[in-house]
Order: sequence, then C-alpha cells, then structure tokens
Amino acid sequence: MKLLKTNFVVLGSVGLLFLGACSGSNQVANSESGTASTTETAAKSEITAKDNHSESDGHFHNQNNAQGHSEDGKGEHSHGGQVIESGQYHLEFVAEPKDDGNHLDFYLKKGEKHDVVPDAKVTAQVQLPDGSQKSLPLTYEAKEQHYHAVLSEKAAGEYKVAILSDINGEKVNGRFTFKR
Repeated sequence: MKLLKTNFVVLGSVGLLFLGACSGSNQVANSESGTASTTETAAKSEITAKDNHSESDGHFHNQNNAQGHSEDGKGEHSHGGQVIESGQYHLEFVAEPKDDGNHLDFYLKKGEKHDVVPDAKVTAQVQLPDGSQKSLPLTYEAKEQHYHAVLSEKAAGEYKVAILSDINGEKVNGRFTFKR
C-alpha cells in the first residue's frame, strides 16, 4: 500500500512538471541543477496537496541523527533538522514547539563548503493542522547565521511548510513537515 502511494505521488509529480512546462507560465523546473522556480500560487497549491515530501522528488533528503551530524557520511555540521540538497544549495529546517508557539529556524547554505546565504528573501507558507494557511516572512539573524520566525499557533497536529527563498532572483524552495 505504501509503495502504491509512493508510485502515485511520483507519477503525479512528474505529470505536474510536464503540465507546468507545457502551460507557458512562469513555473519552470530545471532537472539538471535540481532547482525550481515556483510562483507563490503554485507553492500554496503544493502545500495543500495530500502527499508529503517524497524520497523520489528530485531532492536529496536527510533526517539528521541526534549527534548533530548528517547521516550521509560527510560529517557536516547539522542543527538536527530536516535537510534537502537542491542543486548547489543546502536547506535545513528546524521547528521547535515552545510555550509561545512554534519557533521556525531555516538554514540556507550554498556550494560544497556550505557558505551561509545571508541576503535572501525567505518566506514560509504554512498549512496548519485545520487546513488553513498562513504566510510568515523569515528574518535573518546574523549571530546565529540563519533565518527565523515564530508561528504563534499552538494546535496539535501536522504542519506542512513550504519555504520559498529568493536569492538575487533565483528561486530555491523546499517542503517540510513537523508535528506539535
């Protein structure tokens, strides 16, 4: 059953990519670099999809272990979050439930050396457990070298998050989930 769902998600994703490429809109997928240019509307529809981020969607996925190192054998510094390698970019998302809501931390790095990208415009499109959506701008914190925001909602359940990053006109996006 799980294999059937995975195959359905992959087939649906490929179909949407072809449909987007043929529609003549500004939604473009580049399979060579693994980056995607996605409009905010497409991201909103992406986040409302019933499927979760799959293992076969063209990105490298890594749920980090408790020691703070990635499981990919490289021993890179990690913050214990969900990791996506998208082309030349390294995206890491950490969500921590707190008394005042959910603290969202997003680490955006570039290249083999994972140089910090401090000048991107980053937004989180969040689907709450009740299905409603909220958009949050993430601000860069120079001391910690990451983007952050506080989502004030405290409802129990699964939150789906699409992180939309604009790096000098280049769109780098990632989809993540967390539970509270």
